[in-house]
Amino acid sequence: MNIVMMNRPRQRHLVHRVRFQLLGGLAFAILLPALIRILVDPSLAYYTNLQITIFAGIVAHTIGYFSFRRIGNFPGIAASGYIFPTFALSYGFVYLVIFLARIEYSGFQAASSLTLSILWYFVLTIISRRLDPYSLAVVPGGAVGRLEEIGGVNWHWLVSPDMIIERVNGVVADLRADLSDDWERYIADRALAGVPVYHVKQITESLTGRVEIEHLSENTLGSINPNQAYIKIKQAIDWVCALSALVVLAPLLLLIALMIRLESPGPAIFRQERLGFGGKSFTVYKFRTMTVSEPEAANVRSLAVTKPGDSRVTRLGRFLRRSRIDELPQLINIVRSEMSWIGPRPEATVLSSHYSVALPFYRYRNIVRPGISGWAQVNQGYVSEDDDETEKLHYDFYYIKNFSPWLDFVIVLRTLKTLLSGFGSR
Repeated sequence: MNIVMMNRPRQRHLVHRVRFQLLGGLAFAILLPALIRILVDPSLAYYTNLQITIFAGIVAHTIGYFSFRRIGNFPGIAASGYIFPTFALSYGFVYLVIFLARIEYSGFQAASSLTLSILWYFVLTIISRRLDPYSLAVVPGGAVGRLEEIGGVNWHWLVSPDMIIERVNGVVADLRADLSDDWERYIADRALAGVPVYHVKQITESLTGRVEIEHLSENTLGSINPNQAYIKIKQAIDWVCALSALVVLAPLLLLIALMIRLESPGPAIFRQERLGFGGKSFTVYKFRTMTVSEPEAANVRSLAVTKPGDSRVTRLGRFLRRSRIDELPQLINIVRSEMSWIGPRPEATVLSSHYSVALPFYRYRNIVRPGISGWAQVNQGYVSEDDDETEKLHYDFYYIKNFSPWLDFVIVLRTLKTLLSGFGSR
């Protein structure tokens, strides 16, 4: 006779509840500093600029909170590391509107609210991790064995359909496997009890930020085509931002070009044919970071690859590569609608031809515009070998499948971190 473990409903800690997090944050970050100031000087309660600042703080805090919650849903995201940039952007946007509208506000109240908002969610993140680590129960059968390789999760391996693990975030099963009737009833019962049930492929992608490429994979809309509306909106935003950046950075770009010409003979701009949006070739522009050499026909592919410690890289070129400044001329490609700020990196045509033969579905990565930075770059860095390129495709396919403003925002934040660390440069 099997012993059935009774499962109590999984109750969320108070710190995980949206109402507590948001209302608590508003009270701590917005109302508390205002109340302290009013207690010191009661006449401040009648000041219009303080009232406007409180209202603006509520709006900025709310935008920051829901943006932070969305960002935290993506894999590989250390939530505490994105609290500051998320709230800095939300507060910056709201108070920039107020500043441009020439509305008076309290700078002290605004700064206090931003600082306390960051402090509140930083502490909540630490407490949440300690109170309730992420845990998943696993139904045996199919391709669930590979879950053991994924860290950062408490895996509970079920051995019997009568076994119910208490307090788990969900149940994982290979829903395409030939499961027994008992296990199928178990999965149905867990779903009816309100416990999330995930397909192993879904949870693997969510936790690793990669999509397997044994075959083409549909997105959440049931299609392999990314959101066409967002492609158009993103293109318009890219064009405006790139044109503005070109105007502002023009003196710096000219100075860098002059320094390159003075350091070594050759053109300041490196041009290379690469495969882009829709599988069409285009010329990409970068600052030249290597000495000029004449490629031999037999070594075209090897010359297109930069190896660690490549002797062709100049001293100035090494700095430009590490800081990613060498990518700035690609603003021209964005203005010409050949590239985007964010997307899979465009490969040299000679490399694309090689990978298209060696790797299945390689050309699918060209279904969106290539970018200056991308999901693969912030996770993996620079790659050169076929095995590394296969790994890169896992990340590129994940980006295409989850193509959205939120994932682009995450990549922007992680790109800033990459710029500071020099991760992946050669």
